Amino acid sequence: MELPFAESYKIKMVETIRRSTREEREQWIKVAKYNLFNLKSDQVFIDLLTDSGTGAMSDKQWSAMMIGDESYAGASSYYNLKNAIKNILDFNYFLPTHQGRAAENVLFSVLVKEGDYVPGNSHFDTTKGHIEFRKAHAVDCTIDEASDTELYHPFKGNVDTNKLDQFLAEHASKVPFVIVTITNNTAGGQPVSMECLKETYKIAQKYGKMVVFDSARFAENAYFIKIREKGYENKSIKEIVREMFSYTDAMTMSSKKDAIVNMGGFIAMRSEELFKKATVFNIMFEGYITYGGMSGRDMNALAVGLDEGTEFNYLETRIKQVEYLGNRLKEFGIPFQSPSGGHAIFVDANKVLPNIPKEQCRAQTLAIELYLEAGIRGVEIGTLLADRDPVTRENRYPKLEFLRLAIPRRVYTNNHMDVIAVALKNVFDRRDKITKGFRILSEAPIMRHFTVELERA
Repeated sequence: MELPFAESYKIKMVETIRRSTREEREQWIKVAKYNLFNLKSDQVFIDLLTDSGTGAMSDKQWSAMMIGDESYAGASSYYNLKNAIKNILDFNYFLPTHQGRAAENVLFSVLVKEGDYVPGNSHFDTTKGHIEFRKAHAVDCTIDEASDTELYHPFKGNVDTNKLDQFLAEHASKVPFVIVTITNNTAGGQPVSMECLKETYKIAQKYGKMVVFDSARFAENAYFIKIREKGYENKSIKEIVREMFSYTDAMTMSSKKDAIVNMGGFIAMRSEELFKKATVFNIMFEGYITYGGMSGRDMNALAVGLDEGTEFNYLETRIKQVEYLGNRLKEFGIPFQSPSGGHAIFVDANKVLPNIPKEQCRAQTLAIELYLEAGIRGVEIGTLLADRDPVTRENRYPKLEFLRLAIPRRVYTNNHMDVIAVALKNVFDRRDKITKGFRILSEAPIMRHFTVELERA
């Protein structure tokens, strides 16, 4: 008999979480203006708002924190991180930042100017925000297959290289770089194939353009390449990672994802000239170049996390838990982006709640219903996140309206996944009775989904 799959870790410490009543949750979400970001953590039973900084660090990471060097300049922790980035990702130059959006802010301050176009595969919220804040334009060149949630495609995160080539042929003079997000979060945590990375780099070189990777979940991307792409089944994750990054000139990293730390990020690049230019902004926005907004102990934990996060056994455990939740939802007939992604399940709110007018935020409505049902907090990846057009100020309505259920690393058991699945089934079973969504009371001019206030329509 084949042995069942088991997690590649054992639990050493636990944290109590509180169950609440539906009556309590109805009051709490009302006070929060129907914005799940405004809830207090103890008002949430299972928290799937994000996988960013919410994972459980290992014993080795905690041990490394105890010997962190907090020197302002030249700390040994900086060199530990520098060596890890060189050994795993093969970049000679890097700057630490306090998180991924800070890395974008520094790098884009060098590269992006008003009127520019930045093509890529489904830019996520902060990436698009930093581009549009500079009065530039994010251009989505994701493959069309990503928009069909029921279609199986092993690499739905791919750049459509024909679209990219055509766009660069017409607008190359206004393009500072091409950005590739691995994995593609907005499309459902979907991976990008090695073949696509190679071809994207080749096209960018043809027009003399840099390629930048948004690398928050690069290790999960490497896992999918190993499992799904011919020729990589016998390669290690670290070997695949090194090849992936051979097709890029620079990267930004939110280390709170695949490096499994609670805070931290960095920029890495091959060009010494770009490094020197970025250094000016890093010192202005983040801190001196050998700490850049991070403590020494966090840099030590990050160095260890880069190593642990690029091991197959860890990744298999992590991604199989996401797959497990996806399989439970399949049993109940609940539509989601298929195949399941690396860090989250993306429930198709357009198919679950088609009776809700698109102006009334279908994905947000579904997220609130799930919270009311069982105290489970997800996040909307849809109309609210899409923001308004910066010129017309009209709402943008994306093709896909997702409720993202982002699973923290090494935090919950499959029993929790069962609770999530059954709670979502209960909402799904009464979907015909959910006929009204929400409207916006107040919003920020950019990245509004974090602080938006809503009322029932």
